[in-house]
Amino acid sequence: MTESTLILDVNAERLQALLQSVGYRVTLSEQNGMVQLLSASQGVGFAARMGNPAQQDGHYLDYTLSCALRVQGELPAGLAERWNVEKRFARLSVQGVFLVLELDVIVAGGVSESYLRATTELWDRLLQEFLLFLRANASAEHGEAGQAVQAEQQAEQQAEQQAQQQPDEAVVAETAAVA
Repeated sequence: MTESTLILDVNAERLQALLQSVGYRVTLSEQNGMVQLLSASQGVGFAARMGNPAQQDGHYLDYTLSCALRVQGELPAGLAERWNVEKRFARLSVQGVFLVLELDVIVAGGVSESYLRATTELWDRLLQEFLLFLRANASAEHGEAGQAVQAEQQAEQQAEQQAQQQPDEAVVAETAAVA
């Protein structure tokens, strides 16, 4: 590969074209004076935020793909740490009420177009795995809670059955006493 075919930096337009070429709908947005790209995969929104500036204005040496999900309720203890131990390439963190998955893409030094496509495919795969990871952990949490609820329901059913049997036994006893 020659030096002239290497991509040495990216701008928002190039990144938008890349994401669109692999099938994403992309909206250009500005937040706090910084350009970002908004898109979604697997029904979950994500952003591509530009990182360190290159020599040319509006061009960058890296960018971060980021998915922030609002947390409702309590997170299982060690959830982010478990993801970070089990998965490579992307990090998971808790930031206030958000669970944030991020993947840094570095182009400094030069990369190929196929590298950028591969990191986009990797991001899509990581988002799929992230959703499965969250579902599995939510199921485990609900599984424990569900077992407790199920045990409570069984205890209530047994109490109802006993309550129903006791009047029947009282009727039998009264009938026996009358006879």
